[in-house]
Amino acid sequence: MKKTSSPRVAYFSMEIALEPDIPTYSGGLGILAGDTLRSAADLGVPLAAVTLAYRKGYFRQLLDGHGNQFEKPQEWSPEQQLTEVKPRVSVEVEGRQVTVRAWKYMIAGVNNDTVPVYLLDTNLPENSEYDRGLTDSLYGGDQRYRLAQEIVLGFGGFRLIEKLYPGQIEIFHMNEGHSALLSLSLLERRLDQSFAGRLKQLDIDGVRNMCIFTTHTPVPAGHDQFPRSLVVQVLGREDVALLDEAEAWAGDALNMTYLALRFSGYVNGVAMRHGEVSRGMFPSYDISAITNGVHAITWTSAPFSELFDSYIPGWRTDNNYLRYAIGIPLPSIRQAHAEAKAELFEVIARSFGVQLDAKIFTIGFARRASTYKRADLLFQNAERLRKIAREVGPLQLVYGGKAHPHDEGGKNLIRRVIGSAAGLADAIRTVYVENYDMRWGRLITSGVDLWLNNPMRPQEASGTSGMKAALNGVPSFSVVDGWWAEGHIEGVTGWSIGSSELAEDQSLELGALYDKLEREIVPMFYGRPSRFTEVMRYAIALNGSFFNTQRMVLQYLTNAYKMPREVAVPV
Repeated sequence: MKKTSSPRVAYFSMEIALEPDIPTYSGGLGILAGDTLRSAADLGVPLAAVTLAYRKGYFRQLLDGHGNQFEKPQEWSPEQQLTEVKPRVSVEVEGRQVTVRAWKYMIAGVNNDTVPVYLLDTNLPENSEYDRGLTDSLYGGDQRYRLAQEIVLGFGGFRLIEKLYPGQIEIFHMNEGHSALLSLSLLERRLDQSFAGRLKQLDIDGVRNMCIFTTHTPVPAGHDQFPRSLVVQVLGREDVALLDEAEAWAGDALNMTYLALRFSGYVNGVAMRHGEVSRGMFPSYDISAITNGVHAITWTSAPFSELFDSYIPGWRTDNNYLRYAIGIPLPSIRQAHAEAKAELFEVIARSFGVQLDAKIFTIGFARRASTYKRADLLFQNAERLRKIAREVGPLQLVYGGKAHPHDEGGKNLIRRVIGSAAGLADAIRTVYVENYDMRWGRLITSGVDLWLNNPMRPQEASGTSGMKAALNGVPSFSVVDGWWAEGHIEGVTGWSIGSSELAEDQSLELGALYDKLEREIVPMFYGRPSRFTEVMRYAIALNGSFFNTQRMVLQYLTNAYKMPREVAVPV
């Protein structure tokens, strides 16, 4: 057994998906963080991670027959599942001292290396009732609550890491801007160290040399920002004065993305196109790109894992070997997919009492219910869809996704999808999976026949659900945005909706969606099954072998962390 060396990288993320029964994630950002850490453990990267405990989770979604979403807490107990670590730290919130403890979760890699994850928790008797709830809900509460949470993550997480690994951490990686306040902690530490019988001096460059920032949001409205009056109230005047001296404001607001940009020596977007979009949004900063991936072992279904074990024995330790899926016989691909599809349909029948037909072409669409993702686009011309199902080949649809409790647009989107599906029920059977989570994500991305993705360009920073589908031989049918701009080879790894030109009129995408379903994809599935299976096999060999977090973490090691490769890099 190998022993991972002491951490040299600290990874901060507002959400991390560790396992289905620990509800410390809401969607893609948390899933990406968890996959990153699993691959870091696989590779033996000396890394520790920090997030919040979220005793009430994100929320459990309940849907009525009309598609109205209701929320209830998804409570869990860290005491029953995690180990408490000894050191405690404190942070100042609105002038009060708030005590913070941490729970440890260990991620084990394929070679028995480990990555510790520390979940911060303020639910302690010495804290006030309000402060005890600061680590209760992910993305809950108002701006005051959110800023207080980001103080706990940025200041509290930094102080915990300093106690656990004094002087050992060389790199601080901020996954999105929520943790940007840790840069102020670093600045304060270097400010203290700079005093040597002379005036203290800000060492912004010293902080920048230690900080990495990954931005995931390609639209300005998606970046956390807080008005100066609230920052003065919650953060305190000393830290506000430090922000003033460091010129870290965006106008009269504290924009967490700008704060992270100001103090990071390396900044990256999460797909090549997203890097381009981010450079346009923040032209004063040098922004690179490292395209996201998914953790291959986690997201490959049991039937395909067994198939890969048989034909590509080294794929678990070196995901590049998935390239050799091109040699797997087509009947074996079809059989593995049939087993994954049967498992999905069995769980749907057990959970919702709906019987889907394994012989029918099944389209999957499951992701966060946000308006820009346009979950209802497929239903915009219901009669055209009905005509395809009647004249070209029968269709089934599997949908899923939660809307943020305060996102009325997202909630309306769910209602429209479920209402539109009800109007087509005589021709097309549709299931909307309630409470879409990590467990359902594994089932749906592996069990459908086609993965649909149609966001408004260029608002898809990366997208990772299609990468999970590719590992299971499920091709994508997607707008050319995010990762699909790199993974799309027309008719080989899947199909595009519209062109790759950002300037193209997006209203043309609806016609392209129906045209390709009617004239290419559905006829191929029913009329040329071997050709369709070839596309499935290419999805694995070309996209599954590249769009994984093993490749991604290696790129972070080389390009962002600048670390020598004494980690366990596959040969």
